[in-house]
Amino acid sequence: MFGPVVVNARFLTQPITGTQRFAIELCRGIKQLQPTITLLAPDNIIHKDIAEELDVKVIGKLRKGILWEQFELPLILRQNGSPILLNLCNLAPIAYSNNIVSVLDLSFKLHPEWFSKQFSLLYNFFVPKVVANAKRIITISESSKNDISKYYNVPASQIDIIYPSVSRNFSESSLKPEKFSKYGDYILAVSSIDPRKNFKGLIQAFKAGNFGNTRLVIVGSEHKVFANNDLKQLVANDSRIVFTGYIDDNELIELYQNACVFAYPSYFEGFGIPPLEAMACGCPTLVSNTTSLPEVCGDASIYVDPYDINSITEGLSKILSDKNLSNTLVKRGYERLSKFSWHQSSIKLISIIDSLNAH
Repeated sequence: MFGPVVVNARFLTQPITGTQRFAIELCRGIKQLQPTITLLAPDNIIHKDIAEELDVKVIGKLRKGILWEQFELPLILRQNGSPILLNLCNLAPIAYSNNIVSVLDLSFKLHPEWFSKQFSLLYNFFVPKVVANAKRIITISESSKNDISKYYNVPASQIDIIYPSVSRNFSESSLKPEKFSKYGDYILAVSSIDPRKNFKGLIQAFKAGNFGNTRLVIVGSEHKVFANNDLKQLVANDSRIVFTGYIDDNELIELYQNACVFAYPSYFEGFGIPPLEAMACGCPTLVSNTTSLPEVCGDASIYVDPYDINSITEGLSKILSDKNLSNTLVKRGYERLSKFSWHQSSIKLISIIDSLNAH
């Protein structure tokens, strides 16, 4: 028999992107507040250290995650008193009604061309059903809340905003030693290599600018759910542009700390954690003026039009050429970061769970 709240921990069988990081950090927070919460996962966990930390229980025999989630998990829950099931990564079992479901954004619906056909079909089939069936819906910004309410006809009163924040590693970045850069002066970009992140526009803006010896360093790995995007051809024979691939948080913090500017000219964001990570590391930020980014970054970033290459180039030039502006953005970034806390978000999530348990 499980307790009154169970977490669907299938995210521990997936590579960690922003979605999985959101789930992991919230689970750390709510387990501290309510240690009796049970996390369940299928038997193909790839983040065993996190599973051990969160005391995850492996149940069922199906190793294919989507089948486990849709068939085996709800069956086992019904056999154990039908507790509230907290689902933190967009999907949930559609044949189980006692769900709290997070839907982080609707990019898969509004821009299916950015994703593989299989991923787009899967999400556009499941998410409307999951949303219609949920007792409560969680999302990560007013922008996403408005989209969910509009496109899935959900009353705004049924949707709660739980803001992400940066991981503990980044909040401790002020303890790192003095700065040292192996790349000299550079502009930094960090994300999955995903069409919606607009790396193509950033590279074109960088090439169009007069940035001297400043380099462009792009951190991120390609992911099979995203549609192909021909960046390699765009950067061929340009030694100023560096792709690092995936790196760990320690290396990433070092890159944030030493960058002249962090650039995030994304077309579409449900929230956007990387700009906050940059702020935590004392790096001035440039972001798009679209979707959730003004809500997240406030007065701590320079804003650009992601569809206008000149706008991105001018924004980069502005920060790189004005030390006072750069210092002001760093100061405001630290202030902005204080508005987002995993602890406060975990408290809010527990209160949502408790309100459902009370009925």
